[in-house]
Amino acid sequence: MSKAKKVLVTGGAGYVGSVVTKHLLEAGHQVTVLDDLSTGFRDGVPDGAAFVEGRIQDTAARVLSSPDSPYDAVLHFAASSQVGESVVNPEKYWRNNVVGTLELLTAMRQAGVRTLVFSSTAATYGEPKSVPITEDDPTLPTNPYGASKLAVDHMISSEAAAHGLAAVSLRYFNVAGAHLTPDGTAYGERHAPESHLIPLVLQVALGQRESISVYGDDYPTPDGTCVRDYIHVADLADAHLLAVDAATPGEHLICNLGNGNGFSVTEVIETVRQVTGHPIPEVTTLRRGGDPAVLVASAERARQRLGWKPSRADLAGIVRDAWTFAQHLHDQESSK
Repeated sequence: MSKAKKVLVTGGAGYVGSVVTKHLLEAGHQVTVLDDLSTGFRDGVPDGAAFVEGRIQDTAARVLSSPDSPYDAVLHFAASSQVGESVVNPEKYWRNNVVGTLELLTAMRQAGVRTLVFSSTAATYGEPKSVPITEDDPTLPTNPYGASKLAVDHMISSEAAAHGLAAVSLRYFNVAGAHLTPDGTAYGERHAPESHLIPLVLQVALGQRESISVYGDDYPTPDGTCVRDYIHVADLADAHLLAVDAATPGEHLICNLGNGNGFSVTEVIETVRQVTGHPIPEVTTLRRGGDPAVLVASAERARQRLGWKPSRADLAGIVRDAWTFAQHLHDQESSK
């Protein structure tokens, strides 16, 4: 971001939101975090950011209507994001993700805030027809979570066309790693329940679970396990700051964010063994329904339009940062 801005970060107490907030502060921007703490953590909000507890449906209009110092942009991370939960409780996803964003867009329009960066997802594509996946590929989500994010993307496109919103949607692939600061503070991934592979394998290394489940070893991949594109959360944060500057009035730009390289489940587990020095027992079980064999992004548009290129693409480095945060979190909890 080229000059200091006043920014609202919705969902800034969560994993990605907290790391982006930290990057914004380090770049000299004024940040307010709005989060209802339903899945985020108050101690995850970086020092230096103002904090407002509340839902976007109820609170965004009040926060954005500050007359003395108007906001320049909103970075929107607040959402329900568990795929499995979305299947059994889809109404929660329509209410939180779609209706919540509609209320946020209305509040932005009324307050004259005309720049938005939206946290979208690769789940909007569903089962890919080919890899790497580009932004022009069909969007056929296979679960309500992905469908809700796609609905928001359509909503943002309409807002840009009708009202001149400058908007960028960033479709993440598999986010991992942690942001580590020189003073020893760490911002990383913690979900309850945890569903992502790298933190789950690290829980085995910490003795918090006995083994890691491998869902299928008969996929058409080199070692038979699913292949995913892992992107370091700090690289992801860099893209958000670039997206604010790239946002153009009346345009809704959609960019994939990924490394363009795939790592299999087996490769991830072996990398955790090497980084942590711990044996990681694994149990192979049946495939899960809806798991594509390979999900890898083409991020060429992000390179061209945002000037973004991931600089932390090494899987061992991603795992090493995640391991540092996992140990930090474990030590904190053990001392309570």
